[in-house]
Amino acid sequence: MRGKIEDIRKQVDIDLGAVTTTSALATIKVKFLGRKGPIQELMKGLKDVVPEERPVVGKLINDLKAYVDEQCARLEERFIVREEEEQLQREAIDVTLPGRRRFLGNKHLLNHVLDHIIDIFEGMGFSVQYGPHIESEYYNFDALRMGKDHPARDMQDTFYIDDTTVLRTHTTNIQARVMEGHKPPIRIIAPGRAFRNENISARSHVFFHQVDGFYIDKGVTFSDLLGTMKEFLCKLLDDDVPTRFRCSYFPFVEPGVEVDVRCFICNGKGCPVCKKTGWVEVSGAGMVHPEVLQNGGIDPEEYTGYAWGMGLERLVMIKHGIKDIRLFTQNDLRFLRQFNGI
Repeated sequence: MRGKIEDIRKQVDIDLGAVTTTSALATIKVKFLGRKGPIQELMKGLKDVVPEERPVVGKLINDLKAYVDEQCARLEERFIVREEEEQLQREAIDVTLPGRRRFLGNKHLLNHVLDHIIDIFEGMGFSVQYGPHIESEYYNFDALRMGKDHPARDMQDTFYIDDTTVLRTHTTNIQARVMEGHKPPIRIIAPGRAFRNENISARSHVFFHQVDGFYIDKGVTFSDLLGTMKEFLCKLLDDDVPTRFRCSYFPFVEPGVEVDVRCFICNGKGCPVCKKTGWVEVSGAGMVHPEVLQNGGIDPEEYTGYAWGMGLERLVMIKHGIKDIRLFTQNDLRFLRQFNGI
C-alpha cells in the first residue's frame, strides 16, 4: 500500500510538471482527486490493510491528498497571474495614437420643436395630457360624431387591432376621456403619435405626430380660437407670418376652419409643396360640437369650447424649410446633425 502511495505521488509530480494552462490543471485535479481517481481507490483499499497499520496508511493517504490540493492551488495561482498579465498586454492602450472623435447626442428635431410648442401653450395657460396609442373605436370615432356609417371614418385609413380596437388615427381621442374626468374650465393640449394606413410620400406617412388641444368654459367664442391660433403661429414661426382661415368641415366641430400659412418654399408664388396655391395647411380647428360636449358629460347649453388638431411634422417642415416628411424617420445623421444646437 505504501508503495502505491509513493508511485501515485511521483506520477502527480510528473503530470503537474507538464501542465501549462488552468484548464489542463483542472483535468489533472479531477484525474487524481475525482471519485474514480487513484486516491479514492486507496481510501477504499484501507479495509484490506491490517488493523495495526490502518492509522499510519490512512494518514499517508490524507497527506497525499493534501499534497495534490496544495500543488494544484500553487500552480493555479501562478497561471492566473500569468494569464492576467498576458491579457493586460493584449489590451494595453497606446496613448500616442490619435483619439476617436465622439459626437455629443442631441434631441431629435421633432422632439426639439415639440418641446417649444409645449412651452408656448403652457405659457398660454394650457396643461398637457397624453392619451393611449391603442384606442377603442368609441373614443377614436364614436365620441367624436364619427359613427360606423359616417364617411369621415373611411377617410381615416385606420389600422385595426381587432373589431373594436384601433391604432389611434389622431390625438383627438383624448377629448372625451378628459371631459369625462374633469369639469370646466378645461384647457389642455394632447401631443403624441398617430397612425394611418396611407401611402408614404414626401407629404404623408403611416405614422406621424399631432398636437391637439381644446378649451371649454363659459363664454368661449370663435374669436378666442382665431386669436389663440394666430398667437401660437406667431410665436412658433415668425411674428409677421401670413396666416389665413378657411371654412371647412370636421365632424367634431361646428363651425370648422382650416388654418393655413404662407408657403415656406415659394413664398406664396406657387410650387409643388403648396400644390400651386401659395399656402400650406397646418391645422384643422373649430368650435366643439354640442354632441361631443354631451358625449363627454358636459352641458352644451352652459358651456362652449374650441378645439384644434395640427401636424407636428408639417409645422417643423415649415419652420426649417424641409421638403420631405420621410427625412424625419430615415435616421440619416447627415440630415439630423444639421439641427444640432438649434
